[in-house]
Amino acid sequence: MEETNEKPLEFSNRIDLKDLQEAVQKIKEELGKVIIGQNEMIDLLIISILANGHSLIEGVPGVAKTVTAKLLAKTMKVDFSRIQFTPDLMPSDILGTSIFNVKTSEFEFKKGPIFSNIILIDEINRAPAKTQAALFEVMAERQITIDGIENKMQSPLLVFATQNPIEQEGTYALPEAQLDRFLFKINVGYPTVEEEVTILEGHHQRKSTIATDIVEPVLNAEQISEYQEVIKGIIIENNLLKYIASIVNNTRNNGNLYLGASPRASIAIMNASKAMAAINGRDFVTPDDIKKVAVPVLRHRIILTPEREMEGFTAEKVVLQIIETIEIPR
Repeated sequence: MEETNEKPLEFSNRIDLKDLQEAVQKIKEELGKVIIGQNEMIDLLIISILANGHSLIEGVPGVAKTVTAKLLAKTMKVDFSRIQFTPDLMPSDILGTSIFNVKTSEFEFKKGPIFSNIILIDEINRAPAKTQAALFEVMAERQITIDGIENKMQSPLLVFATQNPIEQEGTYALPEAQLDRFLFKINVGYPTVEEEVTILEGHHQRKSTIATDIVEPVLNAEQISEYQEVIKGIIIENNLLKYIASIVNNTRNNGNLYLGASPRASIAIMNASKAMAAINGRDFVTPDDIKKVAVPVLRHRIILTPEREMEGFTAEKVVLQIIETIEIPR
């Protein structure tokens, strides 16, 4: 029998994702110098950046929510603002205010900390509704209207917000309209025993070294915008668009839910699944990509009926049930 030297055909992407994948890997390596575990949170935050979406990070105090967001911002050569939300915080403290200049006899607009590229809002549910509402326009439209003048924000503009789900005293729950503007709600749990030992070893070895000092920048603003454009070009078949629509539509007709998800949720799943495909080296979306992002996209956009809530159901459980009942496209 005659031997052949022919090699099997290798899969090749129609979109070059090599640089994007390398950048994602470098970001993970930089974060790995300080952050141990929390792989799902890191993946979702990176996807959030690539999909140009905001993320709400929820977890008990001390599980590295704020630190991870700060370090992720440090891996990018962009402007960074950290805003600590407090009960006495006013909208002007975030957006800025017009100040009268005595020399010119004119009002000058002094920009607030929201005029940045990556904004970390710590304990977002600590500020009252009027301050939370100040974020509506900037998160949805990437602009701020002050004194009738539209101020366009520089790209990228990403909001990472943290909140503590346990302590409710002195907090103001985010309204549905606010929650809907977040691409993901990321739930952060405790580390394993092994991970916690590694955390302790890392702190012991670093001694007085500040964590942010050992993380190096990987991307600049132009590269982020470039990769966000690449994500938009990721291929998604029509049958997968119908799959996404079926999942979201099911939340509106589900007996376990009082409130279903809006079309904004469908768009969020599509964009997030494209980014999920890209960081996994594919230029096309699969049903698995959609399944992986469906829970963090939907968990904060749906409301359980009082009966189901009393029975101990969770939004996450309902989303998983919906995914199981809908036929996977072939």
